Amino acid sequence: MLAALCTTSFIAPSFAETLKFVSWQKDEKGYGDWWGEVIKAFEAKHPGVTVEWTKVERNAYADTMTTLFAGGQPPQIVHLASFEFQAFAENGWLENLDPWIEKSGIDMTGWAGQETCRWNDETACIMMLYFGFVMGYNQEILDAEGLTVPTNWEEFLDVARKTTKDLNGDGIIDQFGTGHETRGGGGQYLTEMLNYILDAGGSWTDAEGNVTIDTPEMVEGLTRWKTVISENLSPRDMTAGDVRKLFADGKIALKLEGPWLYPIMEQGAAFEKLKLTKPPFTPPNGGSSNVLAMASEIPDEQKELVWDFIATAMSPEFQSRYATVANSTPPSATADISGAEEAVPHFDLLVETQKAAAAAKVDRIPAGLEINFNEFAKMVMEEAQRMIIEDLDPAAVAATMQEKAEAIQSY
Repeated sequence: MLAALCTTSFIAPSFAETLKFVSWQKDEKGYGDWWGEVIKAFEAKHPGVTVEWTKVERNAYADTMTTLFAGGQPPQIVHLASFEFQAFAENGWLENLDPWIEKSGIDMTGWAGQETCRWNDETACIMMLYFGFVMGYNQEILDAEGLTVPTNWEEFLDVARKTTKDLNGDGIIDQFGTGHETRGGGGQYLTEMLNYILDAGGSWTDAEGNVTIDTPEMVEGLTRWKTVISENLSPRDMTAGDVRKLFADGKIALKLEGPWLYPIMEQGAAFEKLKLTKPPFTPPNGGSSNVLAMASEIPDEQKELVWDFIATAMSPEFQSRYATVANSTPPSATADISGAEEAVPHFDLLVETQKAAAAAKVDRIPAGLEINFNEFAKMVMEEAQRMIIEDLDPAAVAATMQEKAEAIQSY
């Protein structure tokens, strides 16, 4: 895939008909559909201009994009996760969007998560999604055990334990109480853990960027994570997509997830038995998700086109469509979401959890570790996995994580 992306020569200013756009969301139901509509509208406004849309898998995404930028072959339209754009901005690879925003007159007041896009006192990107988690549950599984929807950690653990079962007596668990990705990259692993850490009152760092892992609250959060995984209340060694499909097909009782869960539920065999509610944890997990930016080292003619692509995605029309097509809360505070509940029956729930996460300033990116996030996330994942495999004391693990995180931060 990387070789294919690099084969196209850099486009000369006089032949700026093709803009490269790389994304991991191309085939995703909801988000991929929305991007497709944005591209179609943009191309209609610019006859002769084509957006070359290429998919790169999420687990190879950051490395692929880094190679493209370092090799002088960046996509003109830059799509990144909100926890990885910082390294690109630090290298000077992203255009400062402040002049473009000012020139266009776009009102950014209340744009959810936009403060995360500030880097070195410049606007490096536009936030495309700030979300709060919801909880999916299988009503049939709960009814079979005489259980109600959990509203706190203790109830959640009780339901997860009672619904984790070997249904056919072959000695293999085939119905799980909950489900978390444990096979993917560090960023997703930390997101899964964060559900329990936040409710326990813990955080990786404080607002000033000081590492705060070796605390009683973090020890409690790590203990909860260890309990869920070591008791096999969640399937192991599965990707996020695998786990979501298990829930959609009726093999998992409770699923903590972002707003993208609903389109996956719709495609599952158990859709009629599935419902959504707010998570039993306070505050809910959530935060910034992905951003849109512009490569800095491209011709001015291309920059004009890229900004219009970004502005199209930010337009009132497409911010409203974000609710009904992508099934998610648009970042624009002024987006017209009236009628969104007709396409997304639980839309009020998405707004409620988004506001709750935002009020608590929840984000998956620890302050002070933005540049080193990938290394930090890998370290935490490895230490958490060691805690489970070797049955280590979470207090000792928290102390180890604290020491290693401070070392990473000092690089």
